[in-house]
Amino acid sequence: MPPPGSSVSPLKILLVDDEPLARDRLRTLLGDIAGQLPSEVVGEAGNGLAALAFLREQPVDVVLADIRMPGMDGIELAGHLGSLEQAPAVIFTTAYDNYAVQAFDLNAVDYLLKPVRAQRLLTALQKIPAVPHPDPALLASIGREVRGGGRSHLSCHERGRLLLVPVNEILYLKADLKYVTARTVEREYLLDDALTHLESEFAERFIRLHRAVLVARAALAGFERAAGDDAEAYGWALLRGVPEKLPVSRRQWAPAKALVKNS
Repeated sequence: MPPPGSSVSPLKILLVDDEPLARDRLRTLLGDIAGQLPSEVVGEAGNGLAALAFLREQPVDVVLADIRMPGMDGIELAGHLGSLEQAPAVIFTTAYDNYAVQAFDLNAVDYLLKPVRAQRLLTALQKIPAVPHPDPALLASIGREVRGGGRSHLSCHERGRLLLVPVNEILYLKADLKYVTARTVEREYLLDDALTHLESEFAERFIRLHRAVLVARAALAGFERAAGDDAEAYGWALLRGVPEKLPVSRRQWAPAKALVKNS
């Protein structure tokens, strides 16, 4: 409790849950504990994508996020929040997800089990100053268990703004020095992710063509052999939707061709 006469700025909170009734309950509970911890619900969102759109315009202190939501779940949302210039604290809410709960317990990530209780919510909010943002590697592992695969979007920082690149629109990923370029039909994006991490996370979507190139399986259209004096590649992969050709190493030539033949 603050000492008499002191003023405490209300915590600015964003509620993220695809169920309006769940958001209403959190609003009510926050009102119930306002005498002990002042707060202000400054916004609501039905999934992670909507939450990030809101946060681009208005920073908050705390995000209360459901784990399972359509479009972008709470685990993936938390990973993107860590990339924001003013990253808010994250408290997860969930009705199940046993794996996530166990992982949170082991890594001191706070969560609230539904139905959320007022005292438990108060305790979680009071711990915020001392709780670091969840580790990205932890979130990635929990996310794969919860949703059965990798993220739906990758982060790109461009001119001070956070952009989201839908993974299902990426044709290829190409490493160049410290960055990885993600290519869609429309344009290129520079990512902070390492190519090896992306290969592991999205093993079912992308295959390696070269030490510096991953390609979406669905984007492969065909192959052509490189000229005899071409030192850059053993052969070249042709893509659907863009004119670029991607280098294919000798080691990956046969597996990549077999994939196209059998698709």
